[in-house]
Amino acid sequence: MSDTFNPDTPNIDAPAIDSPTTDPEPAEFEVKMASRVDRLPPYMFGRINNLLYQKRRAGDDVIDLGMGNPSDPPDPVVVQKLNDAAADIGNHGYSKSNGITNLRREVASKYHRKYGVRLDPEGEIIACLGSKEGFSHMCLALMGPGDTAIIPSPYFPVHMYGVILASGNVVALDVADPDKFLRNVAYTCENLTPRPKVLIVNYPHNPSSAVIEADFFVEVVRLAKKYGLMVIHDFAYADVAFDGYVPPSFLSAPGAKDVGVEFTTMSKGYNMAGWRVGFCAGNADMVRGLGTIKGYYDYGMFQAIQIAAIVALRETEATVAKQSEVYQSRRDVLVSGLRRLGWNVNPPKAGMFVWAEVPEPWKSQMSTMDFAMMLLEEGNVAVSPGSGFGAAGEGYLRMSLVENEHRLRQAVRQIGKCLAAGKADAGPVASSAS
Repeated sequence: MSDTFNPDTPNIDAPAIDSPTTDPEPAEFEVKMASRVDRLPPYMFGRINNLLYQKRRAGDDVIDLGMGNPSDPPDPVVVQKLNDAAADIGNHGYSKSNGITNLRREVASKYHRKYGVRLDPEGEIIACLGSKEGFSHMCLALMGPGDTAIIPSPYFPVHMYGVILASGNVVALDVADPDKFLRNVAYTCENLTPRPKVLIVNYPHNPSSAVIEADFFVEVVRLAKKYGLMVIHDFAYADVAFDGYVPPSFLSAPGAKDVGVEFTTMSKGYNMAGWRVGFCAGNADMVRGLGTIKGYYDYGMFQAIQIAAIVALRETEATVAKQSEVYQSRRDVLVSGLRRLGWNVNPPKAGMFVWAEVPEPWKSQMSTMDFAMMLLEEGNVAVSPGSGFGAAGEGYLRMSLVENEHRLRQAVRQIGKCLAAGKADAGPVASSAS
């Protein structure tokens, strides 16, 4: 019998199996998960989500600042185009997994218009079912057992566990200081054997809202070429920025397409989170690898959604800019309110979150998870504990800006009252904010 496995050739050498003469003793059936699943830790936000669900079932009005789930609607012209496209029976068949041509062309047009980057829509752009799906499948395309990725810390969970599910290893580096992050990338490549294979970057950063300038990516490209790193930039918050700051694209750095790709999404600035429209653009070989994986896993998104996404990219830039102004106003309300409560918090320049340090004395007295549970149990305000984003997030909370200004002011008042009613040894705090 040949040693090479051929799925099209039946195994005719297997011995015959005699039928059992007696039934075996009944035994409890055991489901054994793959080792990649066993490597995943318990879901960090499970306790909070369970309590949030219970409280809402009981009729409590919980203000949810935990998940970054946009609450504002897409531009009406986009919804109308979806309705029209869905009414066309020709749009209900299977769709190509890399996205329809005109959608990829529109992405290329936006990159050239906004960043001065020229992309070939045929070989350098692929549509994804949201950027999270694309990122996870890119990890499967690039990584395997023994491969290592450098990721930002604190980390958005998929940056860690997308690598782990691809059987890779992770080195997490602090993103707070961009220059230090780059130095640590170089140090890791010089001292780790075998060298890391992939560098994952994410700016504007989730959860910390850290930002960088364009020269950062110039150095990323230099390091990638020096050490043979493939680069994945998660650019999820490309369209949400404040105070005149414009987040730079990785692909705008000279030579970026030689070494990496960039993921973008329409979930945030376009308020299309549930539509699951994302893109990967850049290095043609990496894009092709992602397309290979996707070809085995999916048939692409509903074509009517893709047609509506074309209209969104082509006609709603003003709406996207206005949405950033909405988030900036909400940011100002939340930051100023927390500061009046005595919190040490800096206003982010981009993204949909405020990354707030837990105030003393609670920071020294309880874990971030316990503090978040206290705010939910006693203040009816849900937040994301920083520990859910790795050990580097301990001591911080991530608060989303998806609620309107009135609800954010109410959240601050409830947080103040919750802390004022805390343990006697917690010390005095302000109890309200306008």
